[in-house]
Amino acid sequence: QVQVEESGGGLVQPGGSLRLSCVGSGDIFSIYAMSWFRQTPGNQREWVATVTSDGTTAVADSVNGRFTISGDNPKNTVYLQMHNLQPDDTAVYYCRFRARSRTIDNYYYWGQGTQVTVSS
Repeated sequence: QVQVEESGGGLVQPGGSLRLSCVGSGDIFSIYAMSWFRQTPGNQREWVATVTSDGTTAVADSVNGRFTISGDNPKNTVYLQMHNLQPDDTAVYYCRFRARSRTIDNYYYWGQGTQVTVSS
């Protein structure tokens, strides 16, 4: 069984910073990419950032210049460093691993999410 667990969310004032972490455990193999998404009630899930196994990163325009994604594949860990947070960044943040499982070559593993609230 594979578990993906996010942490690091919380309440922060506008302009503040948070670092989210996500760790995968269990029978997870050959991680190809690690990503962050976010979602607010009543809205679609939004892609935020991705880091691939070769270290290539991509960040959504909405957070470009403020968020940085990084990964540690040997530790099955991905981070999202968030700076200059704004109220519009308030959402549940989810991490996703694209990896090979025991039986599937390309499988997506999702975490349960961590709440980020930006408010005065």
